[in-house]
Amino acid sequence: MNLSSKLATDSDSKSNMASSARIIQSNSAWFQKKINLRPQHRGVHLVTEEILRQVPELSQFAMGLCHVQILHTSASLALNESWDPDVRDDMEMMLNKIVPEGLPYRHSCEGPDDMPAHVKACFLGSSLTIPITEGKLNIGTWQGVWLCEHRDHAGSRKILITLNGCLRDATCTPMSPITSIIILCYILGHISALENFILNISLSSVLKTKF
Repeated sequence: MNLSSKLATDSDSKSNMASSARIIQSNSAWFQKKINLRPQHRGVHLVTEEILRQVPELSQFAMGLCHVQILHTSASLALNESWDPDVRDDMEMMLNKIVPEGLPYRHSCEGPDDMPAHVKACFLGSSLTIPITEGKLNIGTWQGVWLCEHRDHAGSRKILITLNGCLRDATCTPMSPITSIIILCYILGHISALENFILNISLSSVLKTKF
């Protein structure tokens, strides 16, 4: 796809977005889930699809907000270019020029890349809030979620996802598989208790009738 096609598609997307204003009266819900992003080398990485794969519950929301929070102090999140990977490389180059290593940082016990990582994380921020429309993130055609990894040798990064909004199906509440199993076991446990209660009443009635 050339640049002119990209701009035309982007323009169409924005006009469609502007004409989709509406009011939904439906059941509202909250959902929260912690996910892990795989370890990445130092730099800027597009992670939109990696996040979406781990949050299928998003599809249950008709309209709402998705809050994405990184639970670390040496990496950050951004919403920016998803089309040209050169943009991410240029961003890393600029961050390194703005916040260089080798300055007389007092906090240096974890290596020369540590304090610059904290500064970069403050500049870019630790969270994003993205609209949800019809079960999808309502972002621009050429926007994507960036994980900005500021350490040379980082591990997996934890992300907390919070969804809030109106459900597409008002009779359905978004739950993780584990939550569903716990609730099912809870219900079955109460059913068993009810069965025992009814059985005890029946036995008592029989004994009273017999004697």
